[in-house]
This record gives sequence, structure tokens and C-alpha cells, in this order.
Amino acid sequence: MEENKQQQDLQEKEESNEESQEEAAAEKAEESNDEAIEIENEEDNRVTELEKELEDIKNRMIRVQADYDNFRRRTREEKEAAAKYRAQGIVEGLLPVIDNFERALNVQTDSEQIDSYHQGMKMVYNQLIEVLKNEGVEEVPGEGEAFDPHQHQAVMQVQEDGYEDNTVVEVLQKGFKLKDRVVRPAMVKVNSK
Repeated sequence: MEENKQQQDLQEKEESNEESQEEAAAEKAEESNDEAIEIENEEDNRVTELEKELEDIKNRMIRVQADYDNFRRRTREEKEAAAKYRAQGIVEGLLPVIDNFERALNVQTDSEQIDSYHQGMKMVYNQLIEVLKNEGVEEVPGEGEAFDPHQHQAVMQVQEDGYEDNTVVEVLQKGFKLKDRVVRPAMVKVNSK
């Protein structure tokens, strides 16, 4: 009997050891499961942070690319404008020369010798005008045209029959354009009724 009792006690101890081992194993599994969940949450947070950082970098890259494209476009446009209007300074300097040529050519002469000088000046004048035309210089339209404040400078208003209201009656000083830019507006008389 005692032996049975000892066996029972031994059996109970073994069962209790097994139960405590099972409980310890269950606790370890629960702890490792908690640790795994915690690690997984940390990894998810890190992935979210990295995705956000990547999105920020992509946005910055897009902005930098757009800024660079705008810079290239502006630079190209500035170079084109500089090339297009490169002759503007020379043209502005030559306009008074053209005015003086025209005044000299409008003088009436009686002498044959002066007429030959006159012919020579006319040839030089025509050559100068041709060179300017080749560079894109053209005269601003004048008499009989509608008044355009971008191309004409009204210095007088007159009431003339035969002209509509706000029409150029007379050009007092020729105006010139270089390509599409007015270098000097035409000084004109404008009809007003």
C-alpha cells in the first residue's frame, strides 16, 4: 500500500510537472507571439515611414525636374530673343542717319553737278534701306491707316474731309519696326471729327 501511495505521489508529481511544463511552454509561446506581433508592428511602422520618405523624395525630384525644364525653356527663349533683336541698337543708331538722308534727297537742285551727287546719295540710301530690310527692319504703315497707339505717336489732331475718324492723315516722321518690335513709332497727324 505504501508502495501504491508512493507510486501515486510520484505519478501526481509527474503530472504536475507535465502541467507546469505545459503552462511554461504556453507562456513562452504567448510571450514569443507577443514579441512577434510587436516586431511585426515595428516593421509595419518602419515600412510606412520608408514609403512616406520615398514619396517625399519622388515629389522633390518632380519639382526639381520641373524647375530645370522651366530654366531651360527660359534660357532658350532669352537666347532666341537676343538673336532676333541683336540689330536693334544699330538700327536705333541708324534711324537719324536715314532721316538726314531723306531730308537731303528731298532738296531740289538746278545744277547738273549737284544732281550727280544727289544720284550717288540716293544709291547709298537705297543700299542702306536694303540692308536694313534684310535684317528685318520695316517701315511702320502710315498715311491712310487706322491710328494704332502701339505703332504711332499722335502729335497733332486735325479735321480733314476724306478721312475717317481716328485715321492717320500725315506722317511727320517715319516709324520703324524690327521684326515684330517697334523701334521708333511714327509721328503722325490724326483725323478727329
